[in-house]
Amino acid sequence: MTQNNDVPRPTSRETPAPAAQEAPADGPGPSAEELASRGDSRSERPTNEAFRAFIAADWDETVPAAERREVADFTPARRDALVDELPATRMVLPAGVFKVRANDTDYPFRPDTGFVYFSGLGTDEEPDSVLVVEPDPDAAEGEPASRATYFFRPRAGFDSTEFYADARYGELWVGRRPTLEETAARIGIECRHIDELRDALAKDVGPQLSLAIVPGVDPGVQGMVEEIRSQNGLPDGEEQTREFDRLQEAASEQRLVKDDFEVSQMREAVKATIAGFEDVVAALPQAVGHRRGERVIEGVFGASARAEGNGVGYDTIAAAGNHACTLHWVRNDGTVSEGELVLIDAGVEVDSLYTADLTRTLPVSGTYSPAQRRVYEAVLEAADAAFAAARPGIRFRDLHTTAMQVIARHLEEWGMLPGTAEESLAPEGQFHRRWMVHGTSHHLGLDVHDCAQARREMYMDAELVPGMVFTIEPGLYFQENDLKVPEELRGIGVRIEDDVLVTEDGVENLSAALPRRPDEIEAWMGSLTPGR
Repeated sequence: MTQNNDVPRPTSRETPAPAAQEAPADGPGPSAEELASRGDSRSERPTNEAFRAFIAADWDETVPAAERREVADFTPARRDALVDELPATRMVLPAGVFKVRANDTDYPFRPDTGFVYFSGLGTDEEPDSVLVVEPDPDAAEGEPASRATYFFRPRAGFDSTEFYADARYGELWVGRRPTLEETAARIGIECRHIDELRDALAKDVGPQLSLAIVPGVDPGVQGMVEEIRSQNGLPDGEEQTREFDRLQEAASEQRLVKDDFEVSQMREAVKATIAGFEDVVAALPQAVGHRRGERVIEGVFGASARAEGNGVGYDTIAAAGNHACTLHWVRNDGTVSEGELVLIDAGVEVDSLYTADLTRTLPVSGTYSPAQRRVYEAVLEAADAAFAAARPGIRFRDLHTTAMQVIARHLEEWGMLPGTAEESLAPEGQFHRRWMVHGTSHHLGLDVHDCAQARREMYMDAELVPGMVFTIEPGLYFQENDLKVPEELRGIGVRIEDDVLVTEDGVENLSAALPRRPDEIEAWMGSLTPGR
C-alpha cells in the first residue's frame, strides 16, 4: 500500500468526551439518563431470584487446557529492550476500546499495535485490557530485566448476572472468556483483574519511578494515568506529553527489525495473500459482468482473508481503468471492463495481526495491450533496480532514489518532462513526481505502514539491517484528463508491490511466488481462468 516519503507523526490526543448533562425536569426533551435507558427497550432480561438460580445451574465446569503460545518465547526480550530505552518508568500499553460504528453497534475490535507486540495477544483480544511493563528490581543476572502484568476482565461465573445479562462481556453474548490462569499460561505473563489496575499503577510512583502511557489508545486509562501522575508530583503539560510520545516512539522503533517469530508470521501473511489474489483472478469474469465489479474483487479477496486469517490488513484497493490513477481508491464502486487494467492492492492480516501488502496491476482480458505493457515494464524496471540496490548498509531512502532514476529516464524518453531526467531528479526539479507522488517503500509488519512513529533518523535515514521487512512499490499514474500525458497512455495506472526481507547479503522477495513479469502474469491468469 502506498505511503508518502515523510513518516507520519502523532499530532493530537484523544480525550474522553465530557459527561452528558441531564436536561432539566421541565425541559423540552428527555434527560440523558432516559435516553440511555432506551437502549434496553428491545428486550427485557429477567432479574428475579428464581430465574437467576435456574440459569446458573447445571453447566459443565470443565476448563480446557491452555497451551503456551510460540510468541511467548519472544515477548520477554521485547519488553526488556523497551525497559532499556525507558528505564525507571512504569509503562502502560492499553489494548484499546470498542469504537462505535453507529448507535449501539461497534466496529470489529482490533487491539493497539504496541499492545500486541509486547503482550503476544492477537485477533480481537482483548478490549478494555491493559499491559503494564516496568523494570524488575529483583531480576537476577541472566533473567529478564523487565516485569510485565496483564490486567483484563476474566470470565465470570455461571452464577453472575454478567453471564447472561452483560452484552459487552457476558458469555451468552460474546462467547466464553478466558480465566486469569488460562491467559497467564498462554502468554507467560502474570494476570490480574482489571479492577486492580489503578492501585497497581499508583504503587511507588514518584521521583524514582515515572509513569507513562501510549497516548490516544484508551481515553479512560490515559485519564487515570494523568491523575496518578498529578497526585504523585510527576510533571504535566509538555514534559508529560514528551514522556508519553517517547514511549510510543520507542515502541514503534523497536519493531523496525523483526525477530524470527515475526518473520514467520510475515511469511504466513504473504502466503495467504497470494492465495487471495488467485481467488480474485478466478473471479474476474464475475467482476466483468457486474455493475460494481470492483466490489466483487474486494469481496472475493475479503472472503479469502477472513477465511484464512483475521481479515484484511487494510482497506482493499480494487481500481479498474482510470481509478487505478487514484492512489488510495477504496470506494471500489466502479465497473471492470475488458481491455482495462485493474490495480489490486491487498493484504491478509493473519491471526497474530501481521499483514502482507501486495499490489499487482492485471489486464482484465488476460493480455496487456502494447501501451499498457510499455508503462508496466517501466515500473517493473524501477522495482527491479530497487531490488538490486537493496542490501545491508545502504540507507532506506536510497531505495526511492534508485527507483526514481528509472522512472525519470522513461518519462524523458516519452517526452513528458520539461527538461532532462537529470534536471528532474535535482531537488529543484522533481517534475517526474507528478506521475508518482508516493514513496517507493515503507516498513511492514503489525501495521501496514509499520513503525510510523519512529524518528526520521531511525527510518528514512537509517541503514538497512538484516531482519527489516518493507515494501518495494514504484508506480506510474496517468490520469485520463492529464494533457501532459501522451493520449495513448492516458487512463493507465500501474503499481507493482512486493514484500521484502533484508538478509545478511541482500534481500529476499517474500512474495516471489506471485507472478510479476508481464508474460508470467498472462500465463498465470490463463491458468486460473481457462477458456477466457
